[in-house]
Amino acid sequence: MGMEESMFANHFQGDTYETASYRRRFLLDSILLGCRWTFYLKYLYVCYKAGKAALQGRLGVDGQIAHSYQTLLIAEGCGAKISIKGMDNIDKADGPAVLIGNHMSMLETAVMVAFISPRKPAIFVVKEALFDIPFYGDIMRAMGNIGVARSNPREDLKKVISEGKKRLEAGKSIILYPQSTRSAEFNPKRFNSIGVKLAKEAKVSIIPFALKTDFLANGKWVKDLGPIQRNKKVYFEFGEPIKVSGHGKEEHQKIIEFIQDRLNKWNSLPDTF
Repeated sequence: MGMEESMFANHFQGDTYETASYRRRFLLDSILLGCRWTFYLKYLYVCYKAGKAALQGRLGVDGQIAHSYQTLLIAEGCGAKISIKGMDNIDKADGPAVLIGNHMSMLETAVMVAFISPRKPAIFVVKEALFDIPFYGDIMRAMGNIGVARSNPREDLKKVISEGKKRLEAGKSIILYPQSTRSAEFNPKRFNSIGVKLAKEAKVSIIPFALKTDFLANGKWVKDLGPIQRNKKVYFEFGEPIKVSGHGKEEHQKIIEFIQDRLNKWNSLPDTF
């Protein structure tokens, strides 16, 4: 157990986690006939509490972990079956690292802090526009997340390298989704190498990760209010740390292959459970 892990509450001891078979759905979720609103009402309340704590200067790493864990429990209470593997690989990287993976829904940003930050306190690279959302933006600022406009790739790269190196030097790992937007489909051509470049510049390891979070689908009209697909299991998996050598092209390809391999495996499994 690393020093960071011993400092903060860790509900995810060991390498793997599976939603317990005895985990029951919320009564409210049953009353509302399994519609999406149980999740969003409860999640918005968590954001309100976390945002209020952030405004009062009380949202430290322990608070971030607690609120993220609450969101994971909300997902499970709405029927999510969650599988997490490879968490010990997070510990294998010396010091802070850059965690690079695909981006499918808003769920990963909401829950990943719960099982990453007890091992390596982490922040995200996110859309700059998120900082303007009441309460949610306050959480983003309190965490020290890096906001990018996504309109000028060159400027985004400069900011991620500059601000990312500062966060890494301060002991914070960085979770980065190199896709231009979240999508249920993984397109390697839209998966840029910004994370690999940051890891190379900062001389830190990369921890690749893959996820499948289409349990919480993107909305047709409002992307952040999509339907819940209870027949779809939630998967997260972390790979072995990677050191960057040369230009980083080989390492970038390894991350893509890791993601594709896991998605192919998960997509081949039955939808129901």
